[in-house]
Amino acid sequence: MDRLRRPFQIIRADLRAYLLVNVFVYGMVLLGMALGLLFPDLHASRAASFAGGGQGALVNAVIGNGWVFGTVIFLVNVFPTALLLITLPSLVVPFAGLVVFAIKTLDLGITLAPVDATSRLTLIPHSLTLLIEFQAYVLVMFGAYLLGRSWLRPATVDAPTRRQGYLRGLGLLGRLWLPALALFVVGAVYEAVEIYFLVPLVLGS
Repeated sequence: MDRLRRPFQIIRADLRAYLLVNVFVYGMVLLGMALGLLFPDLHASRAASFAGGGQGALVNAVIGNGWVFGTVIFLVNVFPTALLLITLPSLVVPFAGLVVFAIKTLDLGITLAPVDATSRLTLIPHSLTLLIEFQAYVLVMFGAYLLGRSWLRPATVDAPTRRQGYLRGLGLLGRLWLPALALFVVGAVYEAVEIYFLVPLVLGS
């Protein structure tokens, strides 16, 4: 039970920072969408790049099997994104993962911009996917922020040295990874349901 309560205690202890990370992450998504709407050629370029890139090819390869599709979505969200883009850079340079993921999020927002009727309708069910999956990213980002702060200002975690501050910050990040993983599972399951059932229903196909 303590493992379940501890992440919520960490959030309550720094609620303002957690809310600011939420504003930052979701704000970058919305900013990207606004840029995509303002510059349709930019949206078309990023969408074509995604479709022709490795992730787009991977999705097309597994789209025929719902369970495989959901598993791939989960793995992509966890390893190439949350681990490689957010966590690992933050282990080396304080707050580096926040900057890297902000660029990734802005690019994703441009790609998902509702530029036509089809994309606007698709975004209705997909908005819940974004809410769930990006909340998981928020938790990892919040953990990366706490790691960086503990590293640079060890007194915030009652640590006498930066080395101990780093280790305590790493513990906070690890505890926040647990609810993030749970949300990644929920998000992958919902995204599979969305793709196979909700999007065809919304589009009337």
